[in-house]
Amino acid sequence: MNGVDGSVIRDDDSRKRGRKQQRPDPQESPVAEFAWQLCELKEAAGDPSYDRMRSEFGAAASKSALSAAARGKDLPSWETTWEFVRCLAVRVLGQDESTARREWSRRWESARTVPEPAPEPAPEPPLPEPRRWPKWLVAAIVAVLVVAGAVWWWMPEQRPIPGDASLMLSETVPDGTEFAMRQNFAKTWEVRNVGREPWEGRYLAQVFREGDAACTAPQRVSVGEVAPGETVTLAVPVFTGNEPGRCKIAWKMVDEDGRQFFPEDLRPVFFDIQIRP
Repeated sequence: MNGVDGSVIRDDDSRKRGRKQQRPDPQESPVAEFAWQLCELKEAAGDPSYDRMRSEFGAAASKSALSAAARGKDLPSWETTWEFVRCLAVRVLGQDESTARREWSRRWESARTVPEPAPEPAPEPPLPEPRRWPKWLVAAIVAVLVVAGAVWWWMPEQRPIPGDASLMLSETVPDGTEFAMRQNFAKTWEVRNVGREPWEGRYLAQVFREGDAACTAPQRVSVGEVAPGETVTLAVPVFTGNEPGRCKIAWKMVDEDGRQFFPEDLRPVFFDIQIRP
């Protein structure tokens, strides 16, 4: 190896050398990796002792500081780092001083600016214990709900339904029309749903009849499905029968169970005819 003055430097076999320093693991941390790079530089320069680095190569740092720099436990100061690098990279290996200073300054800054670990999140506060109600109160609430449900189930729906309305626009077979016995005809009414409720599952069902004639008509006819604003034509077939006289039959709108939708508010639809002999 060439010395500073160009002479060959040799370690005499008689010179006593200490135990070789163990290299740090570069995977352990950025500081250990930086120290491992210093050891690589020292190996490339012939692995001189720290005494020789100070006495022969002019390192202006203590032996303990140089040794600690290559140990990898703590990051050395930049001054110690530069003395370590300057005496080996520049004076022994002949590298350009400015280039070596920039390169090792970059490495030192990289090892120094290690991001701190993120703080552990604060533990969430424990959830409050759920409120426990007395058993007697729970039983009372359950009983009230059961009774309320039963009342709702058996309570008849309000009639007329709020917003439900009907309007008859026209009809056939005026009252007092005469028909012969044993004759068939149809009575029709044109009715409009003028409310907000759709008509579904509704029927016209007979509610009363008057007169001594023996005419007949269906007890119940379907209304069909009628949306609000729509118009429907309702028709019932009639047979005048075998007896003369007056015949009047009336119908009102009901549900499947026979409950009227307009029990008091709307008069029934009907026909009122005379059957002659």
